[in-house]
Amino acid sequence: MQAAQAALDVRADFPILERTVRGGRRLVYLDSAATSQKPRQVIDAVRGYYEGGNANVHRAVYELAEEATAAYEGVRGAAARFIGAADSREIVFVRGTTEAINLVAHSWGRRNVGAGDIIVTTEYEHHSNIVPWQMLARERGARLEYVNIDDNGELVLADLERHLSTGRVRLVAFSLMSNVLGTVSDARRIISMCRAAGAMTLVDAAQAVPHMSVDVGSLGCDFFAFSGHKMLAPTGIGVLWARRETLESMDPFHGGGDMIREVHRQESTWNDVPYKFEAGTPGIAATVGLGAAIRYLEGIGMARVHAHGEALTRRAMEALSAVRGLRIYGTPDISRRGSVISFNFHDVHPHDVAQIVDGEGIAMRSGHHCAQVLMERLGVAATSRASFYIYNTEADIDALVASLQKVARTFKVG
Repeated sequence: MQAAQAALDVRADFPILERTVRGGRRLVYLDSAATSQKPRQVIDAVRGYYEGGNANVHRAVYELAEEATAAYEGVRGAAARFIGAADSREIVFVRGTTEAINLVAHSWGRRNVGAGDIIVTTEYEHHSNIVPWQMLARERGARLEYVNIDDNGELVLADLERHLSTGRVRLVAFSLMSNVLGTVSDARRIISMCRAAGAMTLVDAAQAVPHMSVDVGSLGCDFFAFSGHKMLAPTGIGVLWARRETLESMDPFHGGGDMIREVHRQESTWNDVPYKFEAGTPGIAATVGLGAAIRYLEGIGMARVHAHGEALTRRAMEALSAVRGLRIYGTPDISRRGSVISFNFHDVHPHDVAQIVDGEGIAMRSGHHCAQVLMERLGVAATSRASFYIYNTEADIDALVASLQKVARTFKVG
């Protein structure tokens, strides 16, 4: 199978996969939805910056600083290209998706959301795409409403239509791909509905960008956010994209160095976008790592990345459905879900499941996955979650299934 071969081709690039755990067992890493592992190319890029190019950016004219600035700004251009942005000045570097959403809530929301207005999100959002809107709604006297999901984990867009029909919706914030169910949202339809109703849109693409080609120009959204650490880059770096005119209309998020033009005793003026939103010394090494991660993924090709993930997910869904007592959440339509599978055994706590599979060398997540609103909708406190990426293989799927069969035997499920 081509997808399996692709994984075998790249697995050697990931040093951590050479280690063993739990008494010499091969590490099977199935928690990429939380954070991805890093290839040598990214690790080497970060090391190379520190060993041969460490200097602050934007603030000096000596050679080392000029090189650091060129490397840093080069990643801005690479990130723009990677998501189909027409202008690299529309790329704002942030610490991750969470900070990007908070930036929008603060800098756009405080100016544009008022008493009686409505902000809409969905039942399957990460807390990062719920809590900032709760805070904004409370501060501004607005309401936060939800688009519900059906029993297959798909959004009920009639709910969105009902909210939009009020004429009070200012912003709709939704995930392009659920971090629990793997459901891929019908983003184009959602954005089209919102534009027709005069509502802005924010896309949380933290889970989607690592796995599929995206083009913010054709999507038509107003804000688009993603994190580097889920797509092979270091932690502490992410991207917020918005059109230049939108960014220029927004207030700064943080105050301090690099976001200013001039500072006087009682007033200051702001730098041009995107620097207006990048106060302080940035995560230069992490940004360099993001650039290396983008080059790595582009070298593979996002079409191949997506096809590989889809093939592994299909194999996992088929194999897991045969495990006694296992309930899988989310749509059975592989074409409408990403490389994330959440499940439960009847009367077996997910933490017990995770502990047993960990004993087999398998790193898999258990808990509410920062999605407690969704857990309430599913009627559970937590789930087990396996998530796959380019370095996973069919052998990893087989190991997961064998470990879950052991869970079923241990707890006499069936």
